[in-house]
Formats: sequence, C-alpha cells, structure tokens
Amino acid sequence: MARLSDPITVLKGVGPAKAKQFAALNIVTLEDLICHFPRGYEDRNQFVTIDKLQPDVPACFKAMVMNTPRTAHIRKGLDITKVQVADHTGRLNLTFFNAKYSAEQLHYGEEYIFYGAVSGDFIGYNMTNPVFESPDAPAVSTRRILPIYPLTAGLTNSALWKTIRQALEICPMPQEIIPEEIRRKYDILPAEKAYFAIHEPQTMQQAQAAKKRLIFEEFFVFSAGLSLMRAARAEKSCEIYQNVDLSGFYGALPFQLTGAQTKVIGQILEDFRRGTPMNRLVQGDVGSGKTMVAAAAGYCAVKNGYQVGLMAPTEILAEQHFQSLDGLLTPLGIRVGLLTGSMTPKQKSGVRKQIEDGELDFIIGTHALVSDQTKFCKLGLVITDEQHRFGVGQRSALSAKGEAPHLLVMSATPIPRTLALLLYGDLDVSILDELPPGRQTVDSFLVGESYRPRINAFIRKQVAEGHQCYVVCPAVEQTDGMSLKAATQWAQTLQNTVFPDLKIALLHGQMKGAEKEQVMSAFARGEADVLVATTVIEVGVDVPNATLMVIEDADRFGLSQLHQLRGRVGRESAKSYCILTTHNRNEQTIARLKALCKTSDGFAIAQEDLKLRGPGDFFGSRQSGLPAFRVASLGTDLDTLSTAQQASKDWIETYGTSDCPEASALRQRIRALFERCMYTMN
Repeated sequence: MARLSDPITVLKGVGPAKAKQFAALNIVTLEDLICHFPRGYEDRNQFVTIDKLQPDVPACFKAMVMNTPRTAHIRKGLDITKVQVADHTGRLNLTFFNAKYSAEQLHYGEEYIFYGAVSGDFIGYNMTNPVFESPDAPAVSTRRILPIYPLTAGLTNSALWKTIRQALEICPMPQEIIPEEIRRKYDILPAEKAYFAIHEPQTMQQAQAAKKRLIFEEFFVFSAGLSLMRAARAEKSCEIYQNVDLSGFYGALPFQLTGAQTKVIGQILEDFRRGTPMNRLVQGDVGSGKTMVAAAAGYCAVKNGYQVGLMAPTEILAEQHFQSLDGLLTPLGIRVGLLTGSMTPKQKSGVRKQIEDGELDFIIGTHALVSDQTKFCKLGLVITDEQHRFGVGQRSALSAKGEAPHLLVMSATPIPRTLALLLYGDLDVSILDELPPGRQTVDSFLVGESYRPRINAFIRKQVAEGHQCYVVCPAVEQTDGMSLKAATQWAQTLQNTVFPDLKIALLHGQMKGAEKEQVMSAFARGEADVLVATTVIEVGVDVPNATLMVIEDADRFGLSQLHQLRGRVGRESAKSYCILTTHNRNEQTIARLKALCKTSDGFAIAQEDLKLRGPGDFFGSRQSGLPAFRVASLGTDLDTLSTAQQASKDWIETYGTSDCPEASALRQRIRALFERCMYTMN
C-alpha cells in the first residue's frame, strides 16, 4: 500500500511532465489527488431512444451501425468521418472530426452505446464526436455516473479520473475524524465510503450523500478549530482593567461619537473588566469611525499600564493612522510610535528599542510588528485593521508577543451579520451601523460609453475646483482581444490625449511595494490630479481631497468591491461622486449596478452581493483568514455550516481533551487547515 503523503509520481503513467500538469491544480501528493473532488456529475445511466434525443441535451442511447465509417480528408489538419446508426425509432448521422481511428472502431451491423448531444444546426438529426462503448466492454464512458473534475491545460477528464481511480486502489482513505455518534446523529457517511462514492458513485443519491459528508467535514473541521480557539481563550486569564474612565479621551475629541461607536466602546470596556482576553471583531461600513473605537480601546489599555500594537496592511494606511492617532493621543500623555518595513535599519532599530524599553505606548505598524526583532515591554492590546487582509496566523503571531493580550480586529468589508457570526466563530462580533454626522453621501451614477465626453468634462471640473479624482480599471495591461480598460494604457491615453495639461499618476498591483507607496503618498500630498489605478486602492487609502471616483467596466467587479472603491471619496465635507461605466447590456447586470447606485448601506449591498455572486467573488480570491474549501460553499451551504458548528460544540464537550484516534486526527487536520489560512502579503 502507498501512503497518502507519497508523491503522485508513484502512480503508473505520472512522470515529471504529467506531474507538472497536476501541480497546476495544486495536486502534489496522493492525498491531494484523492481530495481533488468533482465539480459536478453527468448521469449516463439513463437511456433514451433516438426519437427522444433533444437538441443540445447530452444523453445515452443504444444503436446499431448501419454502414462502414467513411473518412474524407478536407484539408491539412482536418479529417471528417461520417457514419449512420439506428434503433427501432429512427436513424442518426454521426460526424467525427479528426477522430478517424476512433470512429473506425465502429463495425457495420454491431450495436454500441453512445453518449452525446444532437445538434439542431443541420437538416435532420446529427451528432458530433459522441463517445461510445461496446455493451460487452467495461463501463467507462457510458452506463455510469461520470464525475466531472476541474481541469488544467493538457489534462483531460478521463485521464484525471483514471489517475484518481488508480490512487484509490493503492492507498488508504484519509482517516476518520468524525465520531460515530455524531455521524449517526447528523446522518453522515463514514469517511471511507464518502471518499470512494464522491469519485465512483453508483447513483446520484450516492454522489449527493458523499458530497454532504465532505461539505459537513470541511465545515466541521473549520468550526471545531474556531471552537478550540475560543475554548483556549476562555481558559486564559488576564488582569482586570480597573481604570475604564474615558472622560479624558472623550473630552479631547473635537466631535461627538455616534451612538453606534459609544455602544461598541462599551462592549469593549465590558471585555476589559472580565478577566479573560477579549477577542472582538468590529465591523463597520466605510466611514463609520472604526479608528476612533480603536483609539478609545487603546487609550484605556495604556491607562491601565499596557502597550498597544495596531497592525495595518499597508504602509500608507499605517502612516495615516499614525498621523491621526498621534495628534489625538499625544496631548493626552500617550506616546505614539510608527514601525514600517521601509524605514532604514537604524530607524527600525531605534523604534524597536523604544518598544522593548516601554518608552512607546501605542505602536502602529505593518507586518514589521510581527517580526522576531520586535519585542514589546508589556503588550496588552492587539488591534488589526482591515481584518480580511490578515490571516489567523498573523494576528496570533502579534498576540504571542504579549501575555494573553486583548485582541480587537477591525474590518471595513461589511459581511451579513449571520455569516460573520458563523465565519468568525472565535470572535465576538460588534457592528458599527451608523455614520458620523456630516459624512457625505456619495452620489452614484451608471452610464455607458456615450457619456465619455461628459465624464471627461466632469473630471476637469473637479480638478479646476481644486479636487482630485480616481479612475479605476479592472486590468493592468491591455492584451489582444481584450475590450476592458487597462490601467497602464488608459493612464497613457488620459495623459497624452485627454488631459495633457493635468498630472496623471498610475498605480497597480504589479508595481513593487516601495513604488506603490511612493505613488500613493504623492497623490495624498496633492502632487497628481488624477490617479489611474486597479483595485489596490480598495481599502486603506484616505485622501480627503479626492471627490470623484470613476470605475471603468464596473460590471467586472462585485457590489461589495464597488462599494469599497466608492468609499475612497466623500471622506470630507466636499460633495463627492462615483461614476460607474459599462458596455454590458445584460438586464441582470444593469439591475445589479443600479441597485448599488440607489443605496449606500454596505451591509445591504454585501447581502445582495453574496446572494448574486457567491462567496468566492464576494470575498475575493485572496481572502485571508478563510480556508479554501474544496467542496463547501458559503453561498449555498450555510445550513450545513450551522449544523457543523453545533456538531463541533458537541465534539468539544465530549472529545475536546480526548486522545482517541479520531480526536487526534481532527486536531491534526485543524492545524493543517489554519496553516493554509495564513496570509502572506505582497
């Protein structure tokens, strides 16, 4: 027997070249191969007669060959083979393109089982390149439920299935991790049956049962991991904060906090008085005032003798936080510091010494905060901003620099509350659902290309009034046949042809980190009138002077992403605008974009986006902190997620400290899952 950890090259027919193709699907080991699950199935068990075949609907049928296949050489690279088949209900013409050898396996007067779809493009019935087998041959392409797999260039579905089948024959299945009583309670298949049935189901019911097990398993591992984290946190203790008087902080604010901000700060103060480490997620729409909530929490922590570490995903966001918090907290006697990767070694060394010696109270930085060289004197509160940019591993690494510090994570990406409670099962969830007074509503418009002259005139008008503009494109570079606006070429067009008298800047994700920071900082200083960019400006960019956001080919973005981009303007008192452009005339697409123009409620938009696009597009392909589920979908399987959460709680109560094989295997799977969740920033 082979081992699950063995490379796939132990299989027959998988050499170095084929292994590279599999690697493109993230398949390296036999376990990766067995866990490469079908994306769907074709039921080739059901037979129809020729007269019941429907255009463009694949089906299986049995028919006799009525003549000898004849091949015509049309031109170089194109051979056409024709043959006629029939059953008791009618005749059917079959056409094979460049498949002479295959088609000539059909023998006059013999019966075969075919699978394909008739075409309505010809006079009479015609079928192109059907698959076929003799009724006496093993059922490979017909008379079975055929799994359909995600593929890559050079790898056919048949070849992939045969390789998986070979692996199933020579190695054990992944170890069972769900106890029998939980499987019985929730009607879940055992692991071994499920892993075989997902690849070789005898019926569609078997395939569905196997899929149910594997969806449940993925959510069960995820939920159990979060439950273990929560249970471990509950066992930890920390000093109760005695001083929770924030009157000095409130008195220093030049404005009054919203009711939502006051409520969330109250929840944080309650956490500080519990004697167990806080683990709280603060969700707030664009401009809802999360930074002030973080400042209040940090003020309280420092007043109780602790240091605060605030980690931001980009240097420019870290610098913006530093500027605003330094101005607010320094007059209150709180020493604020900044630590970023672009600082000189001497600067970083000096700041790190101040942190370790306790000479800084509130330290703001990027991932430089989690490096081994950064040591805190008495870290009591960890804050991560833009939580979706960080994984569980990074926030844990920062927390490990203190003794059971409180944790506050903030996200400006609205997630429907029910989903947030399920996803962030290790966190308590607070919602900032109220905007500060004076915050401008951004007027949004959806237009076609015919409005281009008016868009350009409006950009010029905003610049003439002393403001700045963003232009966001869905692509970086133009490629052959691509009709989308590409940032690089569009920036050149605007600079050379449309606005030669204005300063146009370019920003995209393929630029080096230092170059991106330089461009963004220059734009923030007002050194450019228009910034043409990709979605790298989606979060963490605060340029109060920007009043116009133009989003090209807006149909290529999700609603939540468009809402985040729109949130880059309207950050001060000046009236701000967002213009969405699209060539797409699809009714559903237009309705979706118009819905965005009608509301500024990020949570309502997020709910609609999740429903329309599913979680993959909703969160983005690099959503960190979330596992890459192989089978489960956060868009369609939320009921199973809720069930798995309850099952994981049952497991914690019964097996949380057990050393039985299933419990040990589950802990191992949890560790592997959360290692995959760790996020490495660009």
